[in-house]
Amino acid sequence: MAKLPLARDFPATDETRWKILVEKALKGAPFSLLESKSYDGIAVEPLYSRAADAHVIPGRAPGKPWEVLQRIELGDGKVANAQALDDLNNGASGLALVFQGAVGDYGYGLPPSPAVLNTALEGVHLDWGVPIELQLGVACKEAALMVANLVQMKGVAPSDVNIRFGFDPIGALASNGWSRVVWPDMAPICAAVVVELIEQGFAGPFLVGDGRPVHAAGGSEAQELAFALSTAIGYLRAMEAGGIPRDEARRLIFYRLAADQNQFLTIAKFRALRKLWSRVEESCGLEPETAFVSAETAWRMMTRRDPHGNIVRGTIATLSAALGGADAVTVLPYSTALGLPDAFSRRVARNTQTVLIEESNLYRVADPAAGAGAIETLTDELCAAAWALFQDIEKTGGAAEALRTGQFQREVAKVRGERESAVARRKDSLVGTSDFPYLAEDAVAVLDAAPTPPCDNPGEQSVERLHRMRLAEPFEDLRDRSDAYFAKHGERPKVFLAYLGRPADFNARASFARSLFEAGGIEAIAPEDAQDIESLAKAFKASGAKLACLCSSDKVYASKGAEAAKTLSAAGAQHIYLAGKPGEHEAALKAAGVNDFVSAGADILAVLRQAHANLGL
Repeated sequence: MAKLPLARDFPATDETRWKILVEKALKGAPFSLLESKSYDGIAVEPLYSRAADAHVIPGRAPGKPWEVLQRIELGDGKVANAQALDDLNNGASGLALVFQGAVGDYGYGLPPSPAVLNTALEGVHLDWGVPIELQLGVACKEAALMVANLVQMKGVAPSDVNIRFGFDPIGALASNGWSRVVWPDMAPICAAVVVELIEQGFAGPFLVGDGRPVHAAGGSEAQELAFALSTAIGYLRAMEAGGIPRDEARRLIFYRLAADQNQFLTIAKFRALRKLWSRVEESCGLEPETAFVSAETAWRMMTRRDPHGNIVRGTIATLSAALGGADAVTVLPYSTALGLPDAFSRRVARNTQTVLIEESNLYRVADPAAGAGAIETLTDELCAAAWALFQDIEKTGGAAEALRTGQFQREVAKVRGERESAVARRKDSLVGTSDFPYLAEDAVAVLDAAPTPPCDNPGEQSVERLHRMRLAEPFEDLRDRSDAYFAKHGERPKVFLAYLGRPADFNARASFARSLFEAGGIEAIAPEDAQDIESLAKAFKASGAKLACLCSSDKVYASKGAEAAKTLSAAGAQHIYLAGKPGEHEAALKAAGVNDFVSAGADILAVLRQAHANLGL
């Protein structure tokens, strides 16, 4: 393609000139202000040079679209069958069957019942090679053999089906906290089942290294990779001990990772997994081969409030997994956190992938991130961090032993705490929940289906489970209290925003304060324009609020803040906030009646919980 003539009209530039412009924009602030760090401590720079010596990481074949999978997780076989056929007839290329107690059981799962399974897959042409990916729970052996028996009952040759069986007892142990059999004793059972399925003619793969338990518990990218890798190594050893040659055994394992809205780290994570597995293969004396890697959009990023925002998060996650080379992607429908998604929500999930494949053509280039300085650097640093953690796990005795000791769970819990702190301070923003909430949002429909009861724990092995979380939950709890208040009183708890000065003085902090309080379900009431001091008392009383928040510039606070606080206090404000940092006027403002100062970087959840306490919620 010829260069555009327009490009020649601009002078050539370089990093030095870019930094000069950046320093000018920073106005003396340090350049490090533009840097950030991942939860693995990896520095993320604002600009990277091209990685000239980079190579394509072998993954999904160039020009081959990834598989579009749809979750089937409803215990009603007839409804599940209707969903499966609708999905396959309208864009999905395969199905992910989620069984009760599986790592991906987010409240709903298929029971290990032959009757339900047979009904759910009625009319699904397994002999056409429709991809079926099993997410097995604690009854993994029974469920897998049921699927195998169903294939035989339909008269389909096992060699003609495309089923990834997904045995993952270690992942189920991490997710549920218990297992029917301790891992050392489970290993030969897994190997025996795999041998049995191979003898029946199934090609596999049969076992999965799944990083989602770590991701859903708030863990870091390197922790997710290290856990998935160590789990896969455990399965490789089990199969080799069961008589399956190492070269064949490694082909019987696939991977599954979570994809979230952190675009660059997600791309790097999927690329890093392939490099890590290749290193394992080389260490085993094998010529590296391309492993199958499946992706599912992340549970922990899903929100119940403004759930349509999950469509955007899911799109970014899908794009990132696809660019990272995922062979199959499952998108959680946007209403998943609210209940069982309806037909429309499932359709949006399918179309998210269809648009990226058919219209954006993301599948046409092999490893499109190759050579991009940022992605290459993040990939390499993730590999280094994950490999170090993987070695620590292996020194402990492998993933199952690391879970037994509890050390791995403690390390994941540390990162989870850091994430929760970042969310509380809105450093990690959840648009529609912690930032820019909308209190009058309409309800979103989900299917009327009771959640699947949790599996009983008759297990021989119990460990501290990796507790699943969603980042939005603390804010959602506050919104739920607000809803209960609204149902009882017919109105929301309120805060009065007291504008001082000109719009240029109060607009920015008024927007900040509105977003802050409404994230906790406290409706922000404000006059159309700024009020003079004399009118503040009247406007506050008319609002019906018990709380008040001053909103203006530092300059106006210095001249009018104390007087305004006194006026609001005299008018009956039970608690007065000031949007911004007090600076040298803190003592005077507090003496005038200001109780709290709220600003960017503060623990917003703590502020909101105290506000609820002040309101008696």
